[in-house]
Amino acid sequence: MKNGSIVNKQERIKTVFLYVVFICYMLFLFKLLILSRVSLLDLFNSQRTLDRSINLIPFYSIKEYIFSNSATIKNFAFANVVGNIIIFIPLGTYLSLFKNNKRVITNLLFIFVVSLLIEIIQGLLGIGASDIDDIILNCLGGLVGILGYKFLLFILRDEKKVRTAITILSAIGLPVLLYLLFVVKLRL
Repeated sequence: MKNGSIVNKQERIKTVFLYVVFICYMLFLFKLLILSRVSLLDLFNSQRTLDRSINLIPFYSIKEYIFSNSATIKNFAFANVVGNIIIFIPLGTYLSLFKNNKRVITNLLFIFVVSLLIEIIQGLLGIGASDIDDIILNCLGGLVGILGYKFLLFILRDEKKVRTAITILSAIGLPVLLYLLFVVKLRL
């Protein structure tokens, strides 16, 4: 009986740790996608200059990046495209881990809604470009995270082992996440 109680306590600790990392990740997303262009105080300053652009044409920005002759634009484009994919991989992974409904389409729809809300907030607050391509790339990143979770489940064949693997990866990533969250001044 004692052994079972130790295992349950370890599982609770693992779950709390994963939620703490997830909350840090969500704060990082907020800092990166909302507060990287303007401080929290400036966000509500009525004298602030709004920086607003909107692209509703799918793949327009990506096409502009690909066919640009400027090395600077190509470097920015690569960082933007890859960055928009990478930053949403954890969301797909954690959604698959935390939600009882592990259907790909349900989790992908949630990622789409989160990404859409971020783009709407950016547009309404005038803090950069609202771009359908960002939503597409964010969903692609989320899909990579969801499929990564499914792949781990296929390889390890046990949800507890997958949870342990994601806990280990989260423990490795947490210092980087905390560094980005509290030390680095992010600028997009």
